[in-house]
Amino acid sequence: MTRPTPESLAQRVTPATVAAAVNTATTTVAPVATSGAGALVRSLEALGVEVAFGIPGGAILPAYDPLFDSKVRHILVRHEQGAGHAATGYAQATGKVGVCIATSGPGATNLVTPIADAYMDSVPIVAITGQVGRPYIGTDAFQEADIQGITLPITKHNFLVQDPEELPRILAEAFHLAATGRPGPVLVDIPKDVLQAHTTFAWPPSLDLPGYRPTLHPHGKQIREAARLIAQAKRPVLYVGGGVLKAGATDGLRKLAELTGIPVVTTLMGIGAFPDSHPQHLGMPGMHGTVPAVYALQRSDLLVTLGARFDDRVTGKLDSFAPEAKVVHADIDPAEIGKNRHADVPIVGDARHVIDELIAAVSGSAGGAAQYEAWWKTLNEIRERYPLGYEEPTDGTLAPQYVIERIGALVGPDAIYCAGVGQHQMWASQFIKYEKPGTWLNSGGAGTMGYAVPAAMGAKVARPDTQVWAIDGDGCFQMTNQELATCALEGIPIKVAVINNGNLGMVRQWQTLFYDGRYSNTELGTHKHRIPDFVKLAEALGCIGLRCESKDDVDKIIQQAMEINDAPVVIDFTVGKDAMVWPMVAAGTSNDEIMFARDVRPTFDEDDL
Repeated sequence: MTRPTPESLAQRVTPATVAAAVNTATTTVAPVATSGAGALVRSLEALGVEVAFGIPGGAILPAYDPLFDSKVRHILVRHEQGAGHAATGYAQATGKVGVCIATSGPGATNLVTPIADAYMDSVPIVAITGQVGRPYIGTDAFQEADIQGITLPITKHNFLVQDPEELPRILAEAFHLAATGRPGPVLVDIPKDVLQAHTTFAWPPSLDLPGYRPTLHPHGKQIREAARLIAQAKRPVLYVGGGVLKAGATDGLRKLAELTGIPVVTTLMGIGAFPDSHPQHLGMPGMHGTVPAVYALQRSDLLVTLGARFDDRVTGKLDSFAPEAKVVHADIDPAEIGKNRHADVPIVGDARHVIDELIAAVSGSAGGAAQYEAWWKTLNEIRERYPLGYEEPTDGTLAPQYVIERIGALVGPDAIYCAGVGQHQMWASQFIKYEKPGTWLNSGGAGTMGYAVPAAMGAKVARPDTQVWAIDGDGCFQMTNQELATCALEGIPIKVAVINNGNLGMVRQWQTLFYDGRYSNTELGTHKHRIPDFVKLAEALGCIGLRCESKDDVDKIIQQAMEINDAPVVIDFTVGKDAMVWPMVAAGTSNDEIMFARDVRPTFDEDDL
């Protein structure tokens, strides 16, 4: 099998790829007698599913019998949450639809968090759950839960299968819905007696999705109006989100940026869409964004917003965000346009098509960076004055920023980095340099602690020849580290860097800044008592465990981990507890109140203001 390049990842998720799986002549199957479970598994095979992550149980058990003989690889996880996040990591690393499987009741409800996570970050996964038999639905039967109702607000769509003959069509529709338009999770709930029933399987099915026709191509009038505003602007910014990655539009984005000379900022979900090393890239905006990126948005007179959603972590106090800017907002989901910020030029369409048509529209008038000489002069001065950095701890402890910076430098830009949620996530977004799409995976919208290890597992399964590093905190790591047993037994050699500061670090930072240092329930005991001992825990789970407590040993330990390719590796980086993430915009305040460091507010010339 040919492995996808990072540049091709998002291009794999298109209506054409799903339609090809559903309708290609090579997968035509004449009607054949089987069970509902057989129809389920054969549908997955026809849809090109290579791997599924799951745990069997009573209601889903009939499906596991034909799965035993299937070419679909099933990876037995240790918790259903791990299955869901692994499916997400697989999807983000390949651009394909990730698949997770669970039984009814608590098995299905354990998928709720990863489903919500995928929904917030627009990740295409299909969750298949068993359900109690049809006669028992609504009777509070053993292990019954209305997972269709529970997940209604956090899925793009969901199905309760009532007839085994519907299985091929519903599975094909689920994959089509997950992968097309704005991607997202779809749940298919299947009663046990439907799986056990006799039926016939044939392929391809006919899809029945009336009214579902995502708009891919933007309206020409809106493109021309956007081009007119770009030509008039004095302080424009390309505000780029994860939609550009999902559309496979990174090459076009670079061409548009270089053609126009407009500064670029990339959101947390958009990291990798534009090279960090590019001189036009100002970095990440928002609560822990760079000072130049935050300043550029605040002082802009035109935001060209591509696949981003004006999230509160980017805008800060909404009514003070970019007060002088007109807004061009392009998104494939019309519900996002105008939801948080009025769009002067709304554009509904796939980011790749929008960018391509913008390039054509501005080609005759674009003047490059020279057109915005004064704007760039201001931005470059601010970039020189307020670079990203950190202070070495005065108590001799290891700086977490240094650890993450060295991982990025030694492992390089071709690896995949998965982060948990908290301080380590922000440092990983700041101090690793991302040059390519598909190399940064994180839980951006939901902020799910425990995401990193199972997501890294899924990414490594998807791209076994690529180094995959999970950058995790000691709090996050304790939520899903049981999936290291899965990695050890299934031959999935991920690397896990545990940034162990002995605390729930981001919560402690807020307690330091906003609660007078009253550290209520944030100390974890991983320093004081070394409970758990992460090296021993790693070894108990079948992994190689390493520990690093000194700056002098950081490079040596990272290189040692990189040389191990036949087992998962866990490194306990014991770091200081008082390091903080800077810059910072306090929640609920204006981006104008950004702090460069503690008690250090950037100063701007009067002309800048």
